[in-house]
Amino acid sequence: MRFHEQMKSLFYNRWLVFVASMWVQSCSGIGYMFGSISPVIKRNMGYNQRQIAMLGVAKDLGDAIGFVAGSLCEIAPIWVVLFIGVAQNFLGYGLVWLSTKHTLPEMPLWVLCVCIFVGTNGETYFNTGALVSGVQNFPKSRGPVVGILKGFAGLSGAILTQVYTIFNFPDQASVIFIVAVGPTIVISSVMFVVRPVGGHRQVRQSDGSSFLFLYGVCLILAAYLLGVLILQDVVDLNQTTVTWLTVGLLILILLPIGIPLFLVFFSSSESQNSAAETLLNNDQKQKMIVYEQDGNEVIMSEVEDEKPSEVDSLPAHERQKRISHLQAKLVQAAADGAVRVNRKKGPRRGEDFTLMQALVKADFLLMFFSLVLASGSGLTIIDNLGQMCQSLGYENPHVFVSMISIWNFLGRVGGGYFSEIIVRKYAYPRPVAMAGVQVVMAGSLLYYAVGAPGAIYVVSVVMGLCYGAHWAIVPSAASELFGLKSFGALYNFLALASPTGSLIFSGVIASGIYDYEAKKQSSVKHHVFHDNEELTCYGTICYSITCGILSALCIIAVFLSMIVVHRTKRVYAQLYGNSRA
Repeated sequence: MRFHEQMKSLFYNRWLVFVASMWVQSCSGIGYMFGSISPVIKRNMGYNQRQIAMLGVAKDLGDAIGFVAGSLCEIAPIWVVLFIGVAQNFLGYGLVWLSTKHTLPEMPLWVLCVCIFVGTNGETYFNTGALVSGVQNFPKSRGPVVGILKGFAGLSGAILTQVYTIFNFPDQASVIFIVAVGPTIVISSVMFVVRPVGGHRQVRQSDGSSFLFLYGVCLILAAYLLGVLILQDVVDLNQTTVTWLTVGLLILILLPIGIPLFLVFFSSSESQNSAAETLLNNDQKQKMIVYEQDGNEVIMSEVEDEKPSEVDSLPAHERQKRISHLQAKLVQAAADGAVRVNRKKGPRRGEDFTLMQALVKADFLLMFFSLVLASGSGLTIIDNLGQMCQSLGYENPHVFVSMISIWNFLGRVGGGYFSEIIVRKYAYPRPVAMAGVQVVMAGSLLYYAVGAPGAIYVVSVVMGLCYGAHWAIVPSAASELFGLKSFGALYNFLALASPTGSLIFSGVIASGIYDYEAKKQSSVKHHVFHDNEELTCYGTICYSITCGILSALCIIAVFLSMIVVHRTKRVYAQLYGNSRA
C-alpha cells in the first residue's frame, strides 16, 4: 500500500515532470542540426548556397512560429501539444530524408521548404509544453528552470549527432533519418508525464541542493561531450569505442531521474508549510488589491505609483510596512467613499498580460527588436557554420556543429544561473545580462571579420554561449514583466525574433555575399559559371564582411537592451527588493 502511494506521489512530483521535460528538450532542438544536414541536402540535391539559405529560412520560420502551440497550451492538455509536435517532426523530416535519398521523386525546392517548415515547427510544441510546465511548477525558480530546459534543447544537436555515430550508417543522408525518428521515440514515451502538477505547493528546503546537483550534471555532461568530440577528431576510434562513449552520454542524460526517486523513496518527510507560506506571502506582495464597489470591479494602481517618494529610502522591512499601511488606508478610504479609485485601463508590468496587451508595451517591443538583431545574428552563424567550416578547408563540419551545441547548452544554463543572481542578489533588471552577452557577441564577430587566427573556434564557442544565454534570459524576463498566464503565447512571439533576423541576415546578406565572392573567385580562374551550378567559396573573405555587419547590429542591440534595463529598474526593485533583504 505504501509503495502504491509512493508511486502516485512520484507521478505527481514536480521534479519528475522537470526531468521528463529535460529529456523532451534533449532531442527537441532539431533546428540546430541544420548545419549538419544542409551540406548533405546541398550535395544530394545539387542546390546552390542561396537555395540552401532559403531552406534555412524555412527552418527558422518553422522553429519560431509557435502561436498555435502557445494558444493550445491554454486550452488543451500538454500531452496533446507534444503529440502534435511529434507528428509534425516525423512527417516533415521523414519526407526530407526520403527525398534526399531519392526514394521519392525529386521534389521542387518549395516543397522541401514546406517539409522542413512543418518538421521544425514540431519543435515549438516541444519547447512550449516543456517550458510552460516548468515555469508553472517552479514559479520562484524561473531563471534556473528556463536555463536548464533551454540548455538541453541547445545540446540536442550534439546528442543526436553522437547517437548517429552509433549506427555507422553507410551514407550521410541518414543523419536526417535520426532527426525524424529520434525525437519521435523519446517524446512519445514521456508525453503523459510532462504537465503542470501544482508545483508551487511542493516547495522543499532541499530544492536548492537539487538545482546544484542538476548544475553539476550539466557541467559534467558538457565536459564529457566536449572530450568525446575532441577524442573523435584526433583519434580514429573503432565502432565499439564509439558505442560505449555514447552509452556513457545517455547515462549522464538519465542521471537526473535520481532527484525525484530520492525525494519520494528515500528522503525523510520535510515540513513544507513554512516554505509554502513564504511563497504565498511573496505572491501576495505582488498582487493588486481588488475592491468591488456597486458591483463593478475596481483594481487599484500599483503601490509604486501611490507611495511617497521618501519611502524608497527606507530599509526594506520598514518600506514594506509603510506600503502595507498605505494599501490599507486606500482600501478603507475607497470603502468610505472618501476617495475615488480609478479603474485601470490594463495590467501593469509584473502582472498577467495577454499577448495583445504586451504588444503595445514599449518594453516588450524593445526586447523583441533587440532579439531580432542579436539572436538573428547568432542564428545566422549557426545556420551557416557548415559552409563557414568548408570555406576554411575543414572537411568535417559535424565537429563544429556539435561544439556550438555544447556551448549553446552552457550559455543557456549559465545565462539562467547568473541572471538569477542579478535579480535575487542585487534586485537589478534581468535584461542587463542580455546586454552583456550582446557586447561579447559583437566582439567575437569582429574578431572573425578581421581574419584573426583561430577565428572559427572563437566564433563557435562565443556565439554558442551568447546565443544560448539569450534564450534563458529573455523568457524569464518576459514572465517577470508580463506574467505567466499567457506565457506560452508571449514566448512564442519573442521566438519569432530569430527567424525575422535570419530572413534578412542569412537569406539576403550572408548568402548574397557568399555567392558574390564565389563567382568572383571563379572568374579569376576563368571559369564560366552556369545558372544551376553549385557555388563554392574559399577563405575567410566568404563570411568576414557578413560578420562585420552582424557585429555592428549587435552593438545596436546592446543599446536597445539597456533602454529596457533603465525602464524596468523600479519594477525589479519592487519584485525582488524584499527577497534581497
